[in-house]
Amino acid sequence: MFKASAIIRNARLDKELSFEEIAAKTKIPVKYLQAFEADNPQAFPDEPYCSLLIKDYAEYLGLDGQKILGLFRRDFAQKRKTNSPVSPQIVFTPKFTFMILISIMIISFSSYLFFEYLKFNRAPNLKVSWPESSQVTTSVVEIKGVTDPESTIRINQDLVIVDDGGNFQKRVNIASPESKIVIESRSPSGKTTVQEKTFVSPQDNL
Repeated sequence: MFKASAIIRNARLDKELSFEEIAAKTKIPVKYLQAFEADNPQAFPDEPYCSLLIKDYAEYLGLDGQKILGLFRRDFAQKRKTNSPVSPQIVFTPKFTFMILISIMIISFSSYLFFEYLKFNRAPNLKVSWPESSQVTTSVVEIKGVTDPESTIRINQDLVIVDDGGNFQKRVNIASPESKIVIESRSPSGKTTVQEKTFVSPQDNL
């Protein structure tokens, strides 16, 4: 199957004509003549100018202008079809949709287990609201704080109630000249977080 570009190139060479000679006779720019023979649609002029130039060029060479124009259009359509990227099509069949849903469920459940594992094996959070000064004016210090709701709190080894929000509170006696208050939060897995602070009793402030 002959291409239009090859037909006009062979016709021009048979007549031993240069692009410049043809351009001078037909008023068709040399760059378009070269583009037609090189079969380079990106360099073609816009329509309808392109079709008119191809037809005039072919007829100047003694060819059937309408037939050559038709061949150019055929070749251009084939090249565009060949160069067009074929995008893969995804067909959502019931089986494919079911497999996607199962995959999402497995990934979600696996992620949940992973984060629960990390949560179970990490040390619990513990935030304590200590009195601003280590020197107290009374023999009783009120300790407040928050931890993970599932953790247990001990203050100086005494078990303290933790509410559903993880809050706890306890009044601690300062009996000796210096008293250390140790707060321990223990997770169900046995991980602990400890905070401590030493307070000076009112007797030492005299």
